Amino acid sequence: MFSIILAISTLLTSWQFRQEPSEQMPDVDTTWHEVTVPHDWAISGAFDRANDLQEVIVVQNGEKEPTWKTGRSGGLPWMGKGHYRTRVTVKKDKFYTLVFDGAMSHADVYVNGEEMVYWPYGYNTFDCYILPHLIESSSVSDQLSEVEIDVFLENKPQQSRWYPGAGLYRNVHLVESHPVHIPTFGICIRTPKVSNEFAQVTIDVELQNGVEEFGVQNTEYRVRTDILFQGKVVAQAEGEHGVAEVSEPQLWSPEAPHLYEARTLVLKGDEIIDQHTTRFGIRSLSYTPENGFQLNGKTRKFKGVCLHHDLGPLGAAIHKDALRHQLTMLKKMGCDAIRTSHNMPAPELVELCDEMGMMMMIEPFDVWNHGKTENDYSKEFNSWWKQDITNMVKHYRNNASVMLWSSGNEVWNQVLPDGIGIVTELQELFHQLDPTRPVTNGMDQAMHVIHNGFGAAVEIPGFNYRTGRYQEAYEYLPQKMILGSETASTVSSRGVYKLPAVIQPDAKYEDNQSSGYDVEYCAWSGLPEQDFQLQDDYPWTLGQFVWTGFDYLGEPSPYDTDAWPSHSSYFGIIDLASLPKDRYWLYRSQWNKEDKTLHVLPHWNWEKGDCVPVFCYTNYPEAELFVNGKSYGRLRFASAEEAERMAKGETISGISRMPKVGEFAIPEWGSAPRPELLPRYRLMWFDVPYKKGKIEVVAYDENGQKAARETIKTAGKPHHLIVEYANADENPEELCYITVKVVDKKGNLCPKADNLIYYTGEGFVAAANGDAACLDRFVEPKMHAFAGQCTFIVKKGSKGTFQADGLKKKYSLHIR
Repeated sequence: MFSIILAISTLLTSWQFRQEPSEQMPDVDTTWHEVTVPHDWAISGAFDRANDLQEVIVVQNGEKEPTWKTGRSGGLPWMGKGHYRTRVTVKKDKFYTLVFDGAMSHADVYVNGEEMVYWPYGYNTFDCYILPHLIESSSVSDQLSEVEIDVFLENKPQQSRWYPGAGLYRNVHLVESHPVHIPTFGICIRTPKVSNEFAQVTIDVELQNGVEEFGVQNTEYRVRTDILFQGKVVAQAEGEHGVAEVSEPQLWSPEAPHLYEARTLVLKGDEIIDQHTTRFGIRSLSYTPENGFQLNGKTRKFKGVCLHHDLGPLGAAIHKDALRHQLTMLKKMGCDAIRTSHNMPAPELVELCDEMGMMMMIEPFDVWNHGKTENDYSKEFNSWWKQDITNMVKHYRNNASVMLWSSGNEVWNQVLPDGIGIVTELQELFHQLDPTRPVTNGMDQAMHVIHNGFGAAVEIPGFNYRTGRYQEAYEYLPQKMILGSETASTVSSRGVYKLPAVIQPDAKYEDNQSSGYDVEYCAWSGLPEQDFQLQDDYPWTLGQFVWTGFDYLGEPSPYDTDAWPSHSSYFGIIDLASLPKDRYWLYRSQWNKEDKTLHVLPHWNWEKGDCVPVFCYTNYPEAELFVNGKSYGRLRFASAEEAERMAKGETISGISRMPKVGEFAIPEWGSAPRPELLPRYRLMWFDVPYKKGKIEVVAYDENGQKAARETIKTAGKPHHLIVEYANADENPEELCYITVKVVDKKGNLCPKADNLIYYTGEGFVAAANGDAACLDRFVEPKMHAFAGQCTFIVKKGSKGTFQADGLKKKYSLHIR
């Protein structure tokens, strides 16, 4: 019989907060406010062109002269100083650790007025002990003390080139333990031998004596680890360096994300003085020129997306329901991997990826010691990179979903003399901390790194764009493997279509929107088909990570240069309101092999005399377009050989013709789209005369039989609202995503409706519409529809009504 003294981790959610005057924000409200952490102090602010207005030269984009970058970091008031304070009651005979999952930024933590830790990088997890003398000095009884915790934060101007958020935007934990305990990140689990018959599991455990502040030497303490699967013990290991063998292991994969638990006990005689439970998965990884990337002995390619850390209208403040909603949408699209660009993720994201079967590339840095903005991480890199990588790798090396690390994104050192030395030193630290996973680097200067030694020094060469240089890289680099570490960067606005549909870079319009035909891109980027083709045709490609899965705050290219009010991205496959763009269905048609896809665009509300291209994204082999019952032809996809013939000018009956092409901005970069590739992956009818009524696309299966159809009708005037509970099947703990649509009398979506929609009732959290140029505040219970739709986020159990300007009918909502 054991007696048990367990470590207890408590979330510190109730804080007081105030802003403090700074050089950039001298006139702020300095009164204390009660807030709930996670908390982003900037997301409730108004959008303003003046917020972090940057005059810079973006060298990565080929710029030679400084320009004004408007909305580059989101147009919200995230700069300045913030102060958080809370008081907690603690026991005098216990030991306490504060763990911060992330604090934006330059966090300075004090307990009872004494500095405990300083950590500048806002994305990393860090911890500190509450020293025993501080507990003793704040006594409130014989057994209890009350300590005061203060956290001072400062965000500097030009600290970021996207929206960083502000404040204690991730969770804060108070861990109560015995003085002899397992410290933060003190457990390392590996599976060096894996087969269907058995798996070897190694468990390395660090013990810390918090009173004497050095490693535990006393032999009276011992460690035991139980390995559990579905609540049952299946193996045991003894000691601080234990080994266990699991028979017939259930392997982790995106299709079957089986998870085990390691329950580690620290014992003193018959007393359990500390206990930690660590989730892990049993799986094998390998990367070789012969077989590419293999998971559990099976070759596969990453079908991944890049994600920034903000959650759209919720800002940077982490919420598990919002993360789950994002991952669910991506999984349904067929996505199986996430790149955390360009920073450490929230622990909740990694936990969900473990549970839901989403592979991960975890990336810490956007810069090394050569910066991109005036006050970015380059100021801290030389002093802090070892500590930041160490915390990150120790934090996530036990997670089954993590497939590889990245040492950085588009770092300018890739073209500098010190680059090879730095990337080598970083990789050595990664492997010292975790020898089981390789390290990549997102390189964008392909014309240099292929030949200057930098690309050869990166363990897994990752290329950001530069699709036209993949073959050259494969021929010259010794690894004989290429990862699409960042791909596409196609730009589009949901539900907005520009005529004619022309492939072109940096297209700009008076309404600050990009065409939903998915044919526009930035001068340095490309279109999805370039990456589809490379992954389909070459076994030495390892997969791709599309920029980006969701739109995010900041970086509003191509409207990034003196183009306010644009203040959020156009790159997302899904927009800022968590509504899919048409591109979602293009990727779904290629990536989701379990479900059939048939998606038709655009809407069918045009002007008389318009000639309108109609596109179809599908994984059926053929489809036929009808306009008011009249056929406009049956099309099939081009083969690789037929696409090459089309590139030489040949017209092939029954295959979509190539779109017209505008000028390529920087063709020497090797990212210019190849129009002949589009007929391999899209069905396209060009110059269809608009006639009011309906368009219908009928899909045919492999036997030539009609298999599915999709119809789009001309919508009448806005008449009423339709409300849909978008994440109902995810059983959210708190947040419910409500899609509100403006429809005509017959229920057809009004594709150009922009009515202002109001929510009246309880439980409102945030609202958004996906329009990168809309200045409606996220925190007010009203939002203009964009392309006929918007999203309201409310708390579970909410009751209220939706009403829109110009529409008489109200819609009542009650979410149980």
